Amino acid sequence: MRTPNHSFQRTRVRGGRGPGPLNSKRQLDNRRGKIMVIRNRLDRIMVAFLGIGFLCTAMSKNTFAHCDTLDGPVVQAARNALEKGDVTPLLKWVQADDEREIRVAFQKSLAVRAKGSEAEELADMYFFETLVRIHRAGEGASYTGLKPGEAVDPAVALADRALESGSVDKLVDVLTEAMASGIRERFQHAGETQKQADDNVAAGREYVEAYVIFTHYVEGLHTIIKGNRGHHGEGAEDHSVHDQ
Repeated sequence: MRTPNHSFQRTRVRGGRGPGPLNSKRQLDNRRGKIMVIRNRLDRIMVAFLGIGFLCTAMSKNTFAHCDTLDGPVVQAARNALEKGDVTPLLKWVQADDEREIRVAFQKSLAVRAKGSEAEELADMYFFETLVRIHRAGEGASYTGLKPGEAVDPAVALADRALESGSVDKLVDVLTEAMASGIRERFQHAGETQKQADDNVAAGREYVEAYVIFTHYVEGLHTIIKGNRGHHGEGAEDHSVHDQ
């Protein structure tokens, strides 16, 4: 009978790939690294949404989202057109393929308006709804009904007033101040937590969190500034900081 080669077996055991302390530590470090990457990506996404909630409200969703309000430019133009009996100034708010439908609705509304004040109110609302719905569809946006004037975003209201007055200074001042305030607030918090970042692990993590929020906030703003292409996705220049 042959004697088992114990030395060979011991070598196999020592040289095996079992879950030793070193491998376990590496696996734990790898998992922590992956978790940090995922968290950073989530933070980036969240900050991007926060930045978009601040600026894109005025730049995309509400650039013409206030057109579905009773005080918006579309309804105001419709009121004037109905009073004058001229549909032509309204056609710029719809696509060329939708002109005929607007003309038909306009004539129907004029006919009903002639039957009295109560009928006039109903006819006007019917036409407002029709015009705004078709306008929104042409912009690829959903329509959920007309909203009261107070639904207009303050920044968009300022944009309208800027066009009416011929001066954009007030709008620029308000938005610039809001962005500056957001940047300074996050910068101050990151700077304060940085001073104690090396005191202990908890303080270090607090600083890292503040640092991520601060840098991603700034990055989100810059992405919006350099990436905006207007309501139709064209016509705007890239004004990134690299151009300064």
